[in-house]
Amino acid sequence: MLITDSNRPYHEATRSQMRSLLEARLDQLPESFRTVFVLRSVEEMSVKETALCLGMPEATVRSRHHRANAMLRKLLARDLDSTARDTFEFDGDNCDRIVANVLQRVPAA
Repeated sequence: MLITDSNRPYHEATRSQMRSLLEARLDQLPESFRTVFVLRSVEEMSVKETALCLGMPEATVRSRHHRANAMLRKLLARDLDSTARDTFEFDGDNCDRIVANVLQRVPAA
């Protein structure tokens, strides 16, 4: 198999981790919002189809889908914020290695 940028093992691992994270955060949404989100965003049903399927007004479908998106973004933003802090937190030998690497690239004054 030819390895391209899109199918390198680390890309596949990242996609798998992202999928798991999205599934976990979807599970945290209240059921009424999660159901609308899945029908609209995953199953790609129209507002009308979703409303008929769930027996609710189209305006409710729109509202719940919008709110589900907002809740999901908020949950994912928290994950990204904490990951960024952990990723760029330097300590001990790791910090020394990074500083030495950066200083090697800085032209001598």
